[in-house]
Amino acid sequence: MERRDYLFKILVIGDGQVGKTSLVQRYVNDRFSKHYKSTVGVDFAVKVLQWSDTETVRLQLWDIAGQERFTSMTRIYYREAAGCIIMFDVTNPTTFHNCLNWKRDVDSKVMLTDGSPVPCILLANKCDLSSWEVTHDSIEQFSKGHGFIGWVETSAKDNKNINEAMSVLVNKMMTQPGVRREAQGGRIQLDVPKGSYENGCC
Repeated sequence: MERRDYLFKILVIGDGQVGKTSLVQRYVNDRFSKHYKSTVGVDFAVKVLQWSDTETVRLQLWDIAGQERFTSMTRIYYREAAGCIIMFDVTNPTTFHNCLNWKRDVDSKVMLTDGSPVPCILLANKCDLSSWEVTHDSIEQFSKGHGFIGWVETSAKDNKNINEAMSVLVNKMMTQPGVRREAQGGRIQLDVPKGSYENGCC
């Protein structure tokens, strides 16, 4: 049986302090700390997934500093990306509103070989906190209206929905180019049997 290896570059972007580094560290190393230093420029991490009996997926996660949107460097960082995570902090509405700028920045600087936007998932992070300042309805409308494959509420601290959200994104990348664009963008339902994601089901 032929074995296949895949390598995908994933951008992890959003304003500073929304939890990008925490998410990457939780996903790659199953670690969480309250004391990460702000990323300067870009940080890298690698995650290897045994996607199926014959498929291995290697993810390069590019954790890009929150202030980098305002520089010309993002074009270099974004190059050859196959997928994107845009994050915001549910307790800080400004970080939510700025997701539009991040999405536009990505869409203007990188695309798939067929000219379509790279698949992008929206993560509503810090969902473990009770002081939400962004409504589910506004997230839903924003996600559907701006070309996201969907959105998920996550908590890097509680390790909530991190692996599941990443599996949804990887599954999208595994089917590109020619990703179906219809009927997408809403809240992603994650109440499926845990093993389904490992097999590439979304």
